[in-house]
Amino acid sequence: MLCKLANNAANFATSAGRFSNQVQSPKTAILMLNMGGPQHTDQVHDYLLRIMTDRDMIQLPIQSRLGPWIAQRRTPEVQKKYKEIGGGSPILKWTELQGQLMCEQLDKVSPATAPHKHYVGFRYVNPLTEDTLARIESDKPERVVLFSQYPQYSCATSGSSFNSIFSHYRENSLPANIKWSIIDRWGTHPLLIKTIAQRIRDELAKFVETKRNDVVILFTAHSLPLKAVNRGDAYPSEIGASVHMVMQELGQSNPYSLAWQSKVGPLPWLAPATDDAIKGYVKQGRKNFILVPIAFVNEHIETLHELDIEYCDELAKEVGVEEIRRAVAPNDHPLFIDALSSIVADHLQSTQPVNPKFLMRCPMCTNPRCRESKKWYQQLCGFK
Repeated sequence: MLCKLANNAANFATSAGRFSNQVQSPKTAILMLNMGGPQHTDQVHDYLLRIMTDRDMIQLPIQSRLGPWIAQRRTPEVQKKYKEIGGGSPILKWTELQGQLMCEQLDKVSPATAPHKHYVGFRYVNPLTEDTLARIESDKPERVVLFSQYPQYSCATSGSSFNSIFSHYRENSLPANIKWSIIDRWGTHPLLIKTIAQRIRDELAKFVETKRNDVVILFTAHSLPLKAVNRGDAYPSEIGASVHMVMQELGQSNPYSLAWQSKVGPLPWLAPATDDAIKGYVKQGRKNFILVPIAFVNEHIETLHELDIEYCDELAKEVGVEEIRRAVAPNDHPLFIDALSSIVADHLQSTQPVNPKFLMRCPMCTNPRCRESKKWYQQLCGFK
């Protein structure tokens, strides 16, 4: 059994210095939104606490009491996992590097909106989105682009980040003379698809030729409670669209499937789980795999620990996998940097400040905060 372990934070230390040189007075600010991850184990408790008390992410009974209890109980286990991947999440370093490289390209391809400066806004750990908004305001840009780093939209992820901005400005004054716009989803962008396809080709090439065409390409994405799916959350269909486009780019070269990882709690979630899918295919006689994180744009605990350690190493040995590899996340692949800069450049040239789909609620939505947020964004972006 051979497992392809992806790069962690230490593997790109030499390139990390490239994002230290920042524009001080940008014309265009690009706020890169994501959930984030603790950089050190002492941040794990507060990170989990914010997740477990965020009702956009997860709904619990008596959440104000149960959420903190779960966070406290899970902290030692999660700290142990972060120690096993080097002591913390590399998601901030990757996002900073991606943002710097993106802005370098944008300054060249879109001089009319230059200089561009990226900012990182995390939902559950520093730099928190609300703190980053204060930094943006102090820099006084002419325009702010809210750029979700979740390619596929879910109310639990992208929605939570956008709702946090709404909540922030419900309690704080909105800065004057700034034009706002939103990039909320981009899971079928051609350059993103080419990036993921190339990452898969890189791993396929490492299998011996006699096995290569039989390798199962197992796409994996963070799961979602069926309660959210039944409410009409767009996430599963957008994940499926990304998978379809990647396999089309690969010319349908291999058998493939989609599974779901990282379920939390006893309630029903999207299935099959990624580990169950591996077990099921091994029972069917398929023993060679590439795991493909289709919804993650950089390495973090779900790739470096759950996929690499728990599945590629421990589970693979347990069930008798012959060879299993994991496609590296997009990270700083040149095609992916091209994707980011192309998405933003096209958006800056567009006359549409926000995707009309973003302003829709799920058909069975009953969340008043979501209703208020959508109305606020419609006014913020001047959408008519």
